[in-house]
Amino acid sequence: METPVGPHAEPLVTLPIPHSAGSILTKTELIELTGYRRAAEQLTELRRQGFYRARRSRVDGSVILERPHYDAVCTGASVSANGPRLRPVTRKRT
Repeated sequence: METPVGPHAEPLVTLPIPHSAGSILTKTELIELTGYRRAAEQLTELRRQGFYRARRSRVDGSVILERPHYDAVCTGASVSANGPRLRPVTRKRT
């Protein structure tokens, strides 16, 4: 039985992706991980899965996902010091 792949399947971060040589995931690995071929859809899906450091290349618009970040998210590592920081919303009372 195959694992469902696609935008409406369970989070795909648990799928094992064999490591290729390189510090970023390949186009094929990104397609397997997200189920999409278009960069905009890949980026949306990656962020939905918790890969907040995924970004678009300024040169050709392709998606860049660093392998160490992929590994950290897949193993459930805590958010690093350079992770997104949120401040509480404070509302002025009138």
